[in-house]
Amino acid sequence: MRIEQEVQGKTTRYLLYKEKTVAGSAVLENGHLSAFSIDPAWQGKGYGCYLLKEILRRNGGFDPQAESCFTAPMPDAGNAAAFALAVRFGFAESDGMLRRLRVPDLTAVRLVHKLLSGMVAPGGLYLDATCGNGHDTLFLCGIAGQKGRVIGLDIQPAAVHATNALLAREGMEQIGRAVQADHSDLARFAPPGSADCVMFNFGWLPGASHQVHSQADNSLRALQAGLDALKPGGVLSAVLYSGKVIGDSEKRAALDFFRSLPLTRYTVLVCGFANWAEDAPLPCLVIKRPGGH
Repeated sequence: MRIEQEVQGKTTRYLLYKEKTVAGSAVLENGHLSAFSIDPAWQGKGYGCYLLKEILRRNGGFDPQAESCFTAPMPDAGNAAAFALAVRFGFAESDGMLRRLRVPDLTAVRLVHKLLSGMVAPGGLYLDATCGNGHDTLFLCGIAGQKGRVIGLDIQPAAVHATNALLAREGMEQIGRAVQADHSDLARFAPPGSADCVMFNFGWLPGASHQVHSQADNSLRALQAGLDALKPGGVLSAVLYSGKVIGDSEKRAALDFFRSLPLTRYTVLVCGFANWAEDAPLPCLVIKRPGGH
């Protein structure tokens, strides 16, 4: 079996071949599956399942990190097999049509992104103090816009390379860049009172050895440098980790640091998930109050 695509503008036609014979076809436009059919000679043999699965896969329908929505007309009343196929792949009846909505699970990092999206504005200076594979850096570039500037820091060359490669692929290299530097050295890139937002995502580089991870003493220096870099009204975010490999010393030290900050200068939020495990990632936000220096 093979599937060929014919793209015309925002419309894609899919042809499913069994050797040289067209066994099925479908039309997708902006997530709406306006046509879907399997030749009667090939029905009941798994070809419809294969075609629908491939259409969803090729258009992000199985991406756990992205929201997706697909729609389709309701099958004819007597077409129980078509309805069963749609249900198998997550479609449900909604307002007289079939709808498949996938919303990513809320993670600590995703929660921070949602909160920061409503708290900071385009055009400023943003720092990703622990850029890792670059997803936070890319997120900040989306907020910063063409008039903003984003700098990502990481001590590991692989992280710097991965981040810059991601920014280039997404067309964000004019807004953001990653440099090799320790997160406690961020004052080199953001003088006091210059940054709108500083992000930290502690722990280890995703996909790399868990034996290499941030440490409490250095991270506390980095957090203080991040607070110093903030403008009044600026926001610092930090996702804290603990577990068998890294222990909980960094997490406990960071929480003690946050709780010691004077209310006259900072507002601190520790966003615990009440029904998650004790060692689950913990998102925190620190807002530098206007007038706080």
